Amino acid sequence: MTDNRGVIAGIGAALMDLLLQESEDFLKKAEIQKGGMKLVENDVIDQVLQNTPVQPVLVPGGSACNTVIGVSKLGGQARFIGKCGEDEYGSIFEDDLKKNQVEPLLFKSSSPTGRVLSIITPDAQRSLLTFLGASSETEPDDISVACFKDATIVHLEGYLIFNGDLMMTALKHAKKVGALISLDLASFTVVEEFHDMFERIVHDFVDIIIANEDEARAFTGYADEHKAIKALAEKAGTAVLKVGKRGSYIAGTGNIIKIESVGSGGAIDTTGAGDLWASGFLFGLLNEYPLEKCGKLASACGYEVCQVMGADIPEKGWQRIKGILE
Repeated sequence: MTDNRGVIAGIGAALMDLLLQESEDFLKKAEIQKGGMKLVENDVIDQVLQNTPVQPVLVPGGSACNTVIGVSKLGGQARFIGKCGEDEYGSIFEDDLKKNQVEPLLFKSSSPTGRVLSIITPDAQRSLLTFLGASSETEPDDISVACFKDATIVHLEGYLIFNGDLMMTALKHAKKVGALISLDLASFTVVEEFHDMFERIVHDFVDIIIANEDEARAFTGYADEHKAIKALAEKAGTAVLKVGKRGSYIAGTGNIIKIESVGSGGAIDTTGAGDLWASGFLFGLLNEYPLEKCGKLASACGYEVCQVMGADIPEKGWQRIKGILE
């Protein structure tokens, strides 16, 4: 990266997160696959909520959105591209971006803003029911080269693949401006459903691929983490395999680096862990840090977000993270 454009642009679903702490038994009764993501209609979320006395916590979310907010918190220039409703949730979402100094490039719809019910079990794992709402209505024609003006890195969430034409348009326009393309594989269930399309996209467009163990296994076919990171590295210039409490592997320039985890490995909630990990990693790449430092910064972001409910790291957490940069 030799230019000074400096923007990390994220494109994805503009969603409100409803964070619900519940039991394993609750998941089973609701017939929700643990650790997965399922697309549902809006009323399904309401039906699930009727079966719990717990009041969910409401926060703006969406994978790529969480990532670019993290980039901004680290001091980077960030932009989010998506579509929301002309409703209360949409206003909250846009205000939150502005509050976090992220440039909002939001298309509006008469449909309701999308939302995600994130059910957090006592082991801090989250299982997602997603109503895409207005976010699913982003059209390929909405996206232009101008959306990626000054972008050095364009980050896409894997969930975009549900709108394949939109994803392809974004990829092509990002390439036209000369940006590096980063893809987070998002969910093993999504990778399993769209495996062949992911293969083509990664081969033709992706420079940076980010996956956890389940996603890497679904994409590469390897449960062995050493085989999985090698396979990922063969598909993209820079590859990341996150292995939870045991840290991560980063492959680039022909080398594979093991990054140790930060902290004790304990977690209150893993919502946003992968998204904020990506914030630290992409911010490091943007600033041309060595891969080891990129990984260390990413791990710190991932750890801090697991110490709170939701994907909003408090200021004290950001101060600890920034200590790595000094």
